[in-house]
This record gives sequence, C-alpha cells and structure tokens, in this order.
Amino acid sequence: MSKRTLILIISGIALLISLFFIVPMANVYFKGKKTSINTKEVEIIVKKNTSLSALADQLSEAKIIDDKDAFLTVGEFKELNEDKIATGKYVIKPNSSYKDLLNGFTKNSKGNGNAEVEVEVTFNNCSTIQDVCGKVSKCIDVDSASLFKYIRDPENWKKEGINLTYEQLPAVFIPNTYNMYYDIDAEEYFHRMATEYKKFWSEERISKLKPYRGKGIVIATTVASIVYAEQNLVPDEWSTIAAVYLNRIETNMMLQSCPTVRYCDPIGIPSQPYEKDIMRVKDCPYNTYTQTGIPPGPINIPSPKVVDAVLNRSSEKYLFMCAKPDNSHRHNFAVDYATHSKNSALFNNYLNALKRAK
Repeated sequence: MSKRTLILIISGIALLISLFFIVPMANVYFKGKKTSINTKEVEIIVKKNTSLSALADQLSEAKIIDDKDAFLTVGEFKELNEDKIATGKYVIKPNSSYKDLLNGFTKNSKGNGNAEVEVEVTFNNCSTIQDVCGKVSKCIDVDSASLFKYIRDPENWKKEGINLTYEQLPAVFIPNTYNMYYDIDAEEYFHRMATEYKKFWSEERISKLKPYRGKGIVIATTVASIVYAEQNLVPDEWSTIAAVYLNRIETNMMLQSCPTVRYCDPIGIPSQPYEKDIMRVKDCPYNTYTQTGIPPGPINIPSPKVVDAVLNRSSEKYLFMCAKPDNSHRHNFAVDYATHSKNSALFNNYLNALKRAK
C-alpha cells in the first residue's frame, strides 16, 4: 500500500469520525436555534416532577413551541430530566430560542430555574388562618390543608421566636402582596410571614404600644380587627372607632361590639344582635357583651392600614358609636350615654321608616 493511499484511508476514517460527532452536534445546534411561536409573553407554571416530554407537551399546548421533536432533541442532549427541571413560574418571551427555553427551565445551585420568576401572593379580606391558607395555596405549590397543618403546630412558632397563643396567631399575618417563588414550602412561607411580622412592628410602631405594655401588639391587632369588622367602607373613621374601643379598654368598660358576637357563632346571627342571640353564646370568650376585656385574639386579619389607624387613634374621648340614619355608612359618636341614646333612637326610627316604606 502506497503512502498516498494510506493517507487517504486515514483521512477518510478521520472524516467519518468527525461526521459522526459533528452532524449530531450540528443537528442539536440548529434545532436549539429554533424559536418559540408566541407573539406575546406567556406565563406558565411548571409543576413538580415534570418530565422533559411532559414539558414539551405543556409548551406545545400553550402555543409556545411548534416542534416538540426539536425541543426534545435539544433537551435530551442537555440531559434534562425530572430532577433537573425546576418547578416554578416562568414568563416566556416571544421568539425565545429552544436552547434559551431549556436553559431557563434548568435548576440552578439554589434549586430555582435559571429563568424562574416570583409569583404574587396576596391574602386580603381574610377572617381566619384557614382563609389565609386557602388563598395562599392558590398562589404557591402547597395545598391549604398541609399549609394549615404546619402553621397550626406550636413547635413551628417557637422556631420563629413567636410567643403567642393560637387565638392570637392571626396577628402574625400582615395582609399585603408578597413576591415569592411558586415552589416554596410551608416552612418557607411561614418563615416569610414571621419575618414580615417582625419587620412591620418597627421601633416606631412599638413605641406607640407603651400604654399596653407586653400585650400591645395583640391588643392593637385585635382592636384593629374589630374596627374593620365595624367599618370596612369608610376608612377615615377607623382612628375614631379605634378611640372608642381603646377608651373603653382604658376605663374597664365592656367593648360590646356586635361583630365579636357573630364571631362566636356566625350562623343565624343578624346584623344587629338581639338579646337572645347574645345570651345564646354568653359563655363564648369572644362575646364582648358578656365578657370583659378584649377577645382572645383578632376576629379577622386586619390590613396594616387599620392597625396603623389604631396606633394613631383619635384623641377624642368617645365611648359610644351608632350608625347614622342616612345610609352613609358613617357613625355618630358620643362621649356620654344620654347622647348615645338619642343617636340610637334616631337610627331605630330610620330603620322603622325603611320597613314601613317596603
């Protein structure tokens, strides 16, 4: 065999070997350059244990990719599997390359997807911790029962340095809109709430609790919950209503708040509790017509604005309040019972007139 022939053979073998590696690489390269077909941003949620093929199906159904085979080819080359695809929320921009898409779904050292974005977690207008769990579970990948079970365990409060009773625990939840990763677990969520709680109670706010000493936060939050239950339509009355209840606390009067009675037994209690309804739940610790002091804890989860209204209470010495007889959803306030009785009579006459007009 001549030297030239040997060189040709060796060159041919080298070419075949090169083609064996280069062609597949080129195939992956060009398939990775293919782009998504969405013409506007599309939000998707990748669930736990999503396989590469399931991800391809999801993107195809969402009208993001139109070539599942190409997507799978690039993904398989990157050795993406259920362990490497990160659970979470993603925003897919138009004309995203398949390569960039797959890189974005890939789990990084922090356990998040490289392109994962945070979700907004909101829980306004909640009455109980169960309500919070129900709303939050719609935003993150934790079911409400599991979340409630974790929050309900006092051992988990101790981890966060929270020294409250279960009845007082709603005070920890500060309604707001929070950015979190979709795949956080119950422990991470509760830790975030505990952190926000401690952050909310700044030195400035704490300084306004001095008259109530160690129970200040619980008193402020519980009173705020009553204020909001009494008035959720006219915020500029919050600080005045707060003054009514705080003045009563300071003078050892019963709070006598209708919403607290309804918290005892929400079923069948009318908007204005009659004596029989009050007495039916007379032993309920939340019945402020029969029990002195504040209830064991908040009767709803008040917003920060209501809590601040309590902390910045009006300086008025009002002890009584009654709805105005004009459907304005406002109240007449009084310092003495005689004036309050007149206000009550006006309101009752107004209600009777409405009944006669029907």
